[in-house]
Order: sequence, then C-alpha cells, then structure tokens
Amino acid sequence: MECSKCPPHSFSHHEGSLHCGCEKNYFRAEGDPASMACTRPPSAPRNVISSINETSVILDWSWPEDAGGRRDITFTVLCKRCRGVAANGSNSGTQRCEPCRSNVRFLPRAAGLHNTTVTVGDLLAHTNYTFEIEALNGVSSFAPKMRQYAAVTITTNQAAPSPVTVIRKEKTSRNSVSLSWQEPERPNGIILDYEIKYYEKEEQETSYTILRARGCNVTLNGLKSNTAYLLQIRARTAAGYGASSPSFQFETSPDSAFSISSESSQVVLIAISSAVAIILLTVLLYILIGRFCCRSKSKHPDEKRLHFGNGHLRLPGIRTYVDPHTYEDPSQAVHEFAKELDASCIAIDKVVGAGEFGEVCSGRLKLPSKKEICVAIKTLKGGYTDKQRRDFLAEASIMGQFDHPNIIRLEGVVTRSKPVMIVTEYMENGSLDSFLRKHDAQFTGIQLVGMLRGIASGMKYLSDMGYVHRDLAARNILVNSNLVCKVSDFGLSRVLEDDPEAAYTTRGGKIPIRWTAPEAIAYRKFTSASDAWSYGIVLWEVMSYGERPYWEMSNQDVIKAVDEGYRLPPPMDCPATLYQLMLDCWQKERNNRPKFEQIVSILDKLIRNPGSLKITANTTSRPANLLLDRSSSEVPSMGTMGDWMDGMRTLPCKEAFSGVSYSSCDTLAKTSTEVVLTEVHVTPATCPEWEPSMGITTL
Repeated sequence: MECSKCPPHSFSHHEGSLHCGCEKNYFRAEGDPASMACTRPPSAPRNVISSINETSVILDWSWPEDAGGRRDITFTVLCKRCRGVAANGSNSGTQRCEPCRSNVRFLPRAAGLHNTTVTVGDLLAHTNYTFEIEALNGVSSFAPKMRQYAAVTITTNQAAPSPVTVIRKEKTSRNSVSLSWQEPERPNGIILDYEIKYYEKEEQETSYTILRARGCNVTLNGLKSNTAYLLQIRARTAAGYGASSPSFQFETSPDSAFSISSESSQVVLIAISSAVAIILLTVLLYILIGRFCCRSKSKHPDEKRLHFGNGHLRLPGIRTYVDPHTYEDPSQAVHEFAKELDASCIAIDKVVGAGEFGEVCSGRLKLPSKKEICVAIKTLKGGYTDKQRRDFLAEASIMGQFDHPNIIRLEGVVTRSKPVMIVTEYMENGSLDSFLRKHDAQFTGIQLVGMLRGIASGMKYLSDMGYVHRDLAARNILVNSNLVCKVSDFGLSRVLEDDPEAAYTTRGGKIPIRWTAPEAIAYRKFTSASDAWSYGIVLWEVMSYGERPYWEMSNQDVIKAVDEGYRLPPPMDCPATLYQLMLDCWQKERNNRPKFEQIVSILDKLIRNPGSLKITANTTSRPANLLLDRSSSEVPSMGTMGDWMDGMRTLPCKEAFSGVSYSSCDTLAKTSTEVVLTEVHVTPATCPEWEPSMGITTL
C-alpha cells in the first residue's frame, strides 16, 4: 500500500498509520472523509450595517475573513432586548439584556441563513436591541469556545400603533349602537385616543362621520333605524395614527323593535310630554341667556365629531393641514403650531451652511428636566423686513403641524428675541443626494429600498394630511445616523432661489423643472399626484447614487423631451421592479400614477422578498440632446415592431417576433432584454444575427 502525506492540519504518531488525527483546535465533521483536511470554526462576520425603519431593522454584513477551510457556512442571528440599569435604579452604562419576545419576526429566518441580510420586524418602539450575528460551519459544534460573533446595538424609532383587530357590538337600538374593542397588539407607546369612522354601507364612504374616544368603547347616536353601517377604528400615539382596522359591519334595529304596550301607553305619553316641555324651556332659556353672555364653544373632551361631505374640513383634534397664509396675522399661526423656546436653552456650536434668510448652524438644546439633544438651527439675519420674517417663520408654521418618524421634527422657534430662530432635530448625514454621492455603491439594494420606503411613508403622511410638498427631491431629504430618511424643506421659493438652474420661471413663480410633473409645469396644478411624479425622480436619484436628473440637458430640453414621452433610463444595476415603479410614477395621466399608500405597500413587499431585487432592468446609454429632437433626420421614426424589423433587415428575427404583442419601439425599450428574449424565444437558430452579448436595442 502506497503512503502519502497527512492532509493539512492533521498528523500521525508513527509512519504507516492508517488514520491522521487533527491538530489542536482543528476538527473533521462526521461526514468528512479521512483524506479531507482538518478544519476549524469560521471567524466572526464583518462590517455589520443596520438600517432602522420605525420598529423594524435591516441587518447586512460581510462574509467572515477566515472561513475555517470550509464552504458550508451559515449564519444565525440572536436578538436581545437591552436596558441600562444600575444598583440605584438610574440609567448607567451597564446593560442588562434578555432574549427578544417570541413574536419578533425574522425574514427570511433567524438561523440557517445562507445570505448576509436579514430583516427583523415587530420590535418595540423606542427600545434598545442588540443583535449578535454568528457564522457557523460543519465543525462549529466541536469547539463552542472558539465560536465568534459580531454584534450591533440599535434603538428603534417612534412608530405608529398597529391596527385594532377585535371589535365587539355590546348593545343595539333603533338609533344607536354601543361598541367596544381591544387595544392594538403593538401600541408602540401610550394611546392618546381612538378615531372612529363610520358611514352607511350603501353610501360607499361618500359621506361619513368621524368620532374620537379616549377609552376602548363608544356609543354611536343619531343613526338611522334598520340600516347597515361600516366602521373602522385607528389608534393614535405621539407618533401619529396607526393603520385603520378592517371594516366592521353592524345594523341598527328596525322600527318595530320599539313598541308601546297598551298597559303602559299613558305613562309613556306623559313621560314624552314632560320631556318635550323640558326641551322647550331649555331652548327658551338658552336664547335668553345667549343675548347677555358669550356662547360656550367647548364640547365634551373625550368625544367630538363632525360630518364630512366630499370635501375636506378641519376637524377638532383631527390632524389636517392648515395653510398658515390663510391667517390674517401670520404670527398667530406660528404660535399655534410651533413651541416658543427660550434662547438661553440653545447653544450654537458652529455654522454649517447659509440660506436665503441667514445662517444654518448646529448646536444643542437643553430644556428644563429634559436631556440635552443635538439640533439644527436656522437663523434670520439682521436688517430683515416684515415680509422676510413672515416668510422665514412660515416654514415653522407648516413643519409644526407634522408628527411622523419620516418628517423632520420641529423642536420650536425663537421669536421674542434676536436672532429669530427655527430649531429642528439634527440629521447627522445631511442631505440625501450629497450623502449618496459620498458613499457611491456602498449600500445593498435592500438598504436603498429601506431608505425609499421611509421617504414614501413620510409622503403618505403628508398626503393624508392634505399637504402637497411641491419640491420633493433628494436634496430636500435628510438622513440621520441610522440611515432613516426624513422629508424636509417646506419652503419652495427659498430652495429654488439657491439653485437657479434647478428652477424655471413660469407665470406665478419658479418651479423645479427636473423634479416636476408636466401638468404642474404647464398649468401649475400641484397635487399629491405631482408629488408622486417627483418621488419617481427621487427614486431614480437614489438608485443612481445622487446623479443629476437629465444630466447636462437644459430645462427647456427637459420640458420638450418629457412632453414628447421621453423618460429617464434605469440607473446601472437598478432592479427591474424599482424601474417599473419609476415609470408608473411618470405616467403622463396623473390619475394613473400610484398613490403613496400603494408605493409604501410595493416597497414593503420588496423588503419582505429581497430576491425580487436581483433581476435588473435593461440599462440603456445616456441620451444625447440630439436624440431628444424627434424631428432630426438622424433618428428614424419606427411606429411598429414590423417597421423596426424591416429596417434591421433580419427576416428570421422578424418571424420570431411575429407573435408578440409589443406594438411599438417605445414599449420594447422599456422592457428588459431577458423578458423580451424569453417571450419571443430568440435563439441562434431563429435569429443568427443575435449574440448573448447584444442587447435588444442592438439586435
């Protein structure tokens, strides 16, 4: 029998041995052959990055530097909920951690991961978590002391409560119904109140009633007898409203359910007569007293309601945007929506930029009995006019009405001393466009989708409030240290003045052409649908890592090209699903564009299914301005697929395309190469002119 050397990291005690033992700290798994080298557990995963979105987090990491000599590596993620405690009960640097609740969700799973990404959902709001990520291979179980893991600690954001799921009907009469419900499974904070929305089933929500209640029960009065109603409930915390419950149907009792027996009819009639007399006396006293004293406008603090028609009305306690310019005295709007801060509580550290009205600084805010926080401070320069002061504070009047994790938070204003200041939360990573350019190609697709989801969530909130942003762009999105993106800059005219090339003057002011929908440019019709168009441009900016939309094209060329149907091509390595979302946002007919609620839903599905991001769109070359001139003789106009194939003089290919429903070259250009070739069954036999390295446009 011929002898050979022992495999790596193994040895024998004497020559001619039939078995080579493993060196210290090296092992063989049960299924490993004797001829295989001895291996060891892998080192810890590297470069763990977390992306927080309200009460979920996306974890992404790199493969271990040392695989231990094996290829069967999997990853396990352990979740721990941590609290800082000391002996006296005060906060300290000591962490006490416990395993996360069993209902915390891991997508795709917590153990046996083959990829380096996992999404963790259903966490608690405003809570510290530590995640330990361990790399394992076939011999890790033999050396528990050698196992290593990478850890990352995060703090979840403020989040709206989960939907109410259990609603019960307690009591029903011909004109009222009593209901109760259970608190949401994940309140994510203290429930401030509940919004109850109900309407007749046959009305299909064209006219509905809103009621608010602080407890988990309510009685609805003034209903029609023998009528079916639909009802939805949603809870509100400091983070805003959660999602509405599923529709709950109930019916009032018919008129026959209320009858008066012959024996008690006289008693009932007397009671009714007495009630009518009391009501008449009350009305008479009310009229007399109303002549001499002011009418009280207060209502029950727990329940307030108002009927809606098709239009939007501002409800007491219901968050609906109010234009501060409708106030006769603009300072009244500022003090209604923004908190007045004492200038002594603010410490300015350094100047970080300049705006139209003054300097932009970073600093610290220390309010009584509260922890000191970092803030951004906008100041109004000296020598301002009354109009400049009003315009400067108008942004605070707008911002102060919003309360959402993906909208920049207003801390307050200083108006009673100089300089006049607007104080907001501090976003460590600055504007999204410059942040992406600084970190070109450094994020995973799922991280970019997480950022986009945050922006869409903030825009959904603004849309629900009835607010149209009009200048949604990556430069107006701010990014914090946890990669949470927040919509900011609610002063359209001021932003445009700082970048003349980004604006185009039309009747009524300036608008940012490259980000604005065609109808808004032509007719100044700004709606949530025009914001959706702008979101599509932001989506393109994010996937291109901050590239300038339409590159060096002039504003006039952009207007002409978009009007003629030109759309930006997909950025490099852009997932096909995201490019399709861009094209949906850029529909010329505004009613065909997706609502922000739909956009959030689409991005949530992508986050739950990261594999869908692996299919990339067909990237076309950057167009020159010459290509946008449709009248140019150098660019032939091909109306149909047949015209195109005839022009290419490739008859075998034309036969392959004959059964396909692509009616125009524009439609074909927006379809990925892989999809088209699959549908038409293009092969070397049917189309000798085509090679795999060729794209559809070169076929």
